[in-house]
Amino acid sequence: MDASDLTGFGDAVLGVALPPGVEAALAQAGRHRADPVLAMAALMRANALAPDHPAVLIALYRHYFYDHQFACARDVARRALFVATRAIGLPPIWRQVPPQPLPGARFDAATRFFLFTLKAYAYLCLRLGDAIEARDALALLRALDPEDRVGGALLETVRLRRECGTDDEEDEASGLPAADHDPRAALPDRMAGVAHHG
Repeated sequence: MDASDLTGFGDAVLGVALPPGVEAALAQAGRHRADPVLAMAALMRANALAPDHPAVLIALYRHYFYDHQFACARDVARRALFVATRAIGLPPIWRQVPPQPLPGARFDAATRFFLFTLKAYAYLCLRLGDAIEARDALALLRALDPEDRVGGALLETVRLRRECGTDDEEDEASGLPAADHDPRAALPDRMAGVAHHG
């Protein structure tokens, strides 16, 4: 599915009206989540059928993230950013997006998908030690979402603490593992209700 042709991006994120083969593959991946090999085989089938579909990207992201394959998860986040920018008419590369507030940060599904994905991308850059990429992604997120509807401010605090050397790698006080700030919520779980979270 080409994101530029989506008429109901919110429905796409929720996995509504997926092509039958894609829906079956994603369901199979879910049933086999305890077996990474079978789950990945099913996800690859879904990806081959609908590589730009938000539901497929979310499923792939979740698989890689839960398996601690953070570099692969970040690659999926990059793809999701590209899909989201096309859906809302922004430049296709996130670094080219003008740093100004985005309308629709509260209710528009495509906008929220983009913002949550950018947050997840920044988080993964932090986890992977890519400090400059994380800094720039979070700076853009704060400019696009000045009301902090997706929680980028806390992640920026964590980034600054790490930059100053005052934050341990897995410091639970940092907020990174918390449900509202961990990308397991930021992209996959929270995206399941992008149109309904304020």
